[in-house]
Amino acid sequence: MGELAPPLDRSLFAVTRERTYLNHAAVGVLPSPTAEALHGFVDAHATGGVLGTFPYEASMARYREAVAAAIGARGSDIAVLRNTGEGATVLAQGFDLQPGDEVLLPAEEFPSNAWPWRALRAKGVRVRELDCSAAVLSPERLDREISPRTRVLAISWIGYADGARHDLAGLSAVAHARSCSIVVDAIQGLGALDLDVVATGIDALFAGGAKWLCALQGVAMLYVTPELRERLRVAAPGWRSVADMWDFHNQSQGWIGDASRFEGGTPNFVGALSLATSLELFRSVGIARIERHVVSLRERLAAGVRRVGASVVERPGSFASSGILTFAMPGRESVALGKTLQNEGFVTTWRANGIRVSPHGYNDVAEIDAFLAALASKV
Repeated sequence: MGELAPPLDRSLFAVTRERTYLNHAAVGVLPSPTAEALHGFVDAHATGGVLGTFPYEASMARYREAVAAAIGARGSDIAVLRNTGEGATVLAQGFDLQPGDEVLLPAEEFPSNAWPWRALRAKGVRVRELDCSAAVLSPERLDREISPRTRVLAISWIGYADGARHDLAGLSAVAHARSCSIVVDAIQGLGALDLDVVATGIDALFAGGAKWLCALQGVAMLYVTPELRERLRVAAPGWRSVADMWDFHNQSQGWIGDASRFEGGTPNFVGALSLATSLELFRSVGIARIERHVVSLRERLAAGVRRVGASVVERPGSFASSGILTFAMPGRESVALGKTLQNEGFVTTWRANGIRVSPHGYNDVAEIDAFLAALASKV
């Protein structure tokens, strides 16, 4: 069942002292090193104004490098944005899509990676949403669906509702063979699952920091390959998008050479600090090690809920397990059952279709077994 001891030190997560937190697919929790770094920023801002915040501003390149190192990229490939939807919007508005061009995306995408593409319909772009409810989008199906006018495939790495994982390398190979770009919403995987963006061949990736990355809400990362970066229009430029942002009135200069051109105005320094600090903690123990642990806990959960008669919500074709498990108990209303379990200290997401459980690298087997015991007592 994988490693028994969690790879992340439980003492660094204050939430463990209060409750069993199994809800990282909704909102993650701040590790203590991240919380302490944020307190330092606030104190510096309060006591020094620009003198206090400038060192953090000067560290933005280091923050981008920390994000890049976690996905096998370079700091120059990273932009720090507000949220997942902004990452999708930067790309949707940046591609030179013309009337009649096509974008493909699964109909099951979370709205953050759906509405920015749907908005292109007003420009005459065909946005085709594929029904993938019976099985995840496979490279073989993509090869059948793609057309000579398909320019972009926009897809989530991990399905938010059922944890299904897409074969990014396989999808990339098919897309590129047909002159189609692939862009990925990775919010339900980054921080808990290992990913090398270069090895997968994807063109762009974006993710908010507030879930598995255990950063603040209101901060996100965007990865764009150098090749795609030069093709994208900067649709929402700001004063920091240009080559020399301090040359305020030089209107003839071009964009800055790296992906920070997509950040626009003053970035979220404190959010970037939270993202980099949590990722540095995760990398110190190894994200591949965190993935093994998280997947092990997920499989333990799946076996346990099945033992008490629950049905697991899952689709065929998933490339591998993730950190998300959704289940439903026959004859029990999921929202009511989820509320009951939360009243006993087990924090999950509960919706009409089931209870979603999402452990991280600091959760341990004892917590999983306690959750399963509490569930069994309600059957």
